Amino acid sequence: MRIIIIGGNSGVGKATATAAAQSGHSVMIACRTIEKAERAAADMPGDVEVAHLDLADLARVRAFADSVETVDALVNNAGVMGLPLTRTADGFEAHMGTNHLGHFALTCLLGSKIKDRVVSVASAM
Repeated sequence: MRIIIIGGNSGVGKATATAAAQSGHSVMIACRTIEKAERAAADMPGDVEVAHLDLADLARVRAFADSVETVDALVNNAGVMGLPLTRTADGFEAHMGTNHLGHFALTCLLGSKIKDRVVSVASAM
C-alpha cells in the first residue's frame, strides 16, 4: 500500500509512519518542516519519502494534492496546539485553519485519488 501520513515527523505520526514502513508499505510523510521530516525518515526502515505540506496555506495544500497521483490510505494527523491568536495564510484562526480546514481541503482534493481509506487523528486537546 502507498500511505501518506501528514505530520509523520514526530509523535503519533512518526510512530504510525515507522510501523507502516516496517510492515512493507510505501510511506510518504508530508510535513511543514522538511528538515525535521528528513531526520525522521532517516530513522525509519523501508520505503519512506518526504514531501512538503503546509496545512495553514490552502494554495500549498492544493499544490501538494496536485502532486499526488494516487494513494491507498491518507492519515490526517498533523496539527497545532496552544498557539496565540494567529491566522493562516487564508485568514482563518490558526487552530481551526490548520487542524480542521487544511485536513478537510486536502481530503476533498485527494478524494478521487484515495483508493482505500482516510484516517483522521484527533486529540482531547
